[in-house]
Amino acid sequence: MASGHRVIIFGFLPQNVKMMAVAVALSMAWRGLVVEDGWTADRARGLLAGFRSELYRCLTARRDALFGLADAVLCGGGRVTDLARLSLVPEFGRGHGALYDGLNAGRIDAGRLRAALAGLPLPAWPDGRIRLGVDVSSWLRPEAETSAERLFCHVHGRGRNAGQVTPGWPYSVVMALGPGASSWTLVLDAVRLGPDDDDLEVTAGQLRAVAGRLRDAGRWKPGDPAIVVAMDAGYNVTRLAFLLADLPVVLVARVRSDRVFYREPAPRDRPAAGQPPRHGEAVRCADPGTRASPGIRQGGSTRHGQVAVAAWNGVHQALHRACGGWEDWPQKTHFPVVPGTLIRLASAGFAEPMWLWASAADAGQDEVASLWQCYLRRFDLEHAFRFLKQQLGWTRPLLRDPQSADRWTWLLVACHAQLYLARSLAADARMPWQRHRAAPGKPLVATPGRVRAGFRHARATVGTPASVAKPGRAGPGRPEGSKNKAKAPRQPVGKTRPKKRKPAKNPRKKPNPAG
Repeated sequence: MASGHRVIIFGFLPQNVKMMAVAVALSMAWRGLVVEDGWTADRARGLLAGFRSELYRCLTARRDALFGLADAVLCGGGRVTDLARLSLVPEFGRGHGALYDGLNAGRIDAGRLRAALAGLPLPAWPDGRIRLGVDVSSWLRPEAETSAERLFCHVHGRGRNAGQVTPGWPYSVVMALGPGASSWTLVLDAVRLGPDDDDLEVTAGQLRAVAGRLRDAGRWKPGDPAIVVAMDAGYNVTRLAFLLADLPVVLVARVRSDRVFYREPAPRDRPAAGQPPRHGEAVRCADPGTRASPGIRQGGSTRHGQVAVAAWNGVHQALHRACGGWEDWPQKTHFPVVPGTLIRLASAGFAEPMWLWASAADAGQDEVASLWQCYLRRFDLEHAFRFLKQQLGWTRPLLRDPQSADRWTWLLVACHAQLYLARSLAADARMPWQRHRAAPGKPLVATPGRVRAGFRHARATVGTPASVAKPGRAGPGRPEGSKNKAKAPRQPVGKTRPKKRKPAKNPRKKPNPAG
């Protein structure tokens, strides 16, 4: 493949040269390492020290306060409930004023930090293939009327409140998935969705950028298997597959159980008038009569028990203007045909069969097994989101500025990456009710919470690049009895260009035949 073609495929720009150089330098320092529990302590110590030094360089303003805040999150112990209490952690070494000043006035070079994350060793799979997961997690701010750029976020409730929406900041996050029953992931990118953004186009650009950085870091090379990206049913996977058709990625997503796909049309025996058909026989997920003769049948074992797998190659969705993401398709132009593979998973542990669609049109036995197993590992994203929110306090701070929320988010992404690197360095600080030895026949895997509880020991072995805080005193603050006359304005919630909804048809209103 020519170098010019590489630029077109990954969409590299000249201003990315600095990030590419950082990723290459990091990958050269970490080449040949295997991310498993068996890697040596010296290698893990070098990885952690190198990443912490690079993180310190990514902080371009208020770097000492921001770096100390990250150490306070990692060494504080217990759940992070608010920001002010983090200033009491000895590793921070400053007052609460410096903490808020770092988040409000600090700066983080997110591009350089993204390149550093891509240079980290990814979770190792037996076949050496990269598996990624993408999902949206929301930072809910229902009462923050002065916070800008809030959107209506879907919240999963119970009973009658199962479909409620709450104002907040949604973040699209891409993580590298690992094999086995483990809650470890590596966060590679996080983007906040704004009022002017098209969520699907933002996700497509995010995946394109992540694939480019992995290639720059040497994690993926031409000739390697395509990167697998798993996502849930909330994504329009057909539209994403069309937008990312020039990338070496295979998308796999869950689809509804009432979807209809079509095979390729059969060739005509003789010339006939009119245009050739674009869709062949229908494959209806809800109709067993149309699902005859699957191309692939196989079985497997999961934590839900034995699973029966059936796959149909070369099926596509009949696109039209009412499909999400295709409203602006040019008039009098055929909609594209995006072929893929339809996969059905049936198990006694599932309430109902699970349907997946992958953008690989001619997937074989091994490819189908790799796709549905990767999708089941996608649920590790939920463990990472829960750890970031409940333990590291991602959504706890009451920040007004969305840019401050982005800095706090990137700090926690860097904290999660340090825990990932310190799995073999942190001391085993366990509670009396926690296991200290593995069950017979199973290895004991350190969880992120256990590693965080002993991270202070790992920090002492690698040191810190931050400077010692200078002595000072708190400012005078607002004079007692004075009122805040410059009140912050109230901000609207939602998209700036909401989609037009079609009015529901009322069956009671029937046209009068008499006029």
